[in-house]
This record gives sequence, C-alpha cells and structure tokens, in this order.
Amino acid sequence: MRGQESDKRLGAAELGRELGDRATLVQFSTAFCAPCRATRRVLGEVARMVPGVAHIEIDAEDRLALVRELDVRKTPTVLVLDAEGRIVRRATGQPRTADVVAALGDAW
Repeated sequence: MRGQESDKRLGAAELGRELGDRATLVQFSTAFCAPCRATRRVLGEVARMVPGVAHIEIDAEDRLALVRELDVRKTPTVLVLDAEGRIVRRATGQPRTADVVAALGDAW
C-alpha cells in the first residue's frame, strides 16, 4: 500500500458509518469486481483482528460524487484513515493481509 497523506478528513457524514477508534479501512468496490470480494474478506479479517479498526465498504457506483472528490479511478481502492479521518495511505488492487496490517502503523 502506497502512502498518500491528505489534509482532507472523512467522517460518518461522508462514509455512512462511524470511524474506528484507532483507524478505518475504507474500501471502494463495484458489484462485478472479483478482487473487491477478496479485498472485503481481507479487510474484514484485519478489522476483526485489530482492536479499534473499522472496515467500511462503499459502492463506488452509488457514491459517484465521493469517488470523484477522492479521485478513485479503479476498484478496489482502499484508503487507510487515522482516528481523525485523515487519509494516511491509499492503494488499488487486492491487498495482502500483511500489507494492510503494516499500513495501519501509519494511522497510529
């Protein structure tokens, strides 16, 4: 997962759910995206393993304004947010569990 720090903050108003206490994994997906299903499993597993981490999946087709605002160009795209909702990491494609866990270090 590559770094992409941002001053923009995302919260429940934009994401539709509350942020995790320590970090949030935001996944942009589409209905027919096979890597999105695998990414959902990986991020869900990490969120269950690591206390204070939430996983929020967003249907990119339903949230086009947010997709454009965040310059999401393909699915899956994963954003790692810190506790304040700042984007600290961004990646496209199916992540490996170890990479997601490592990326969470940037959120703390």
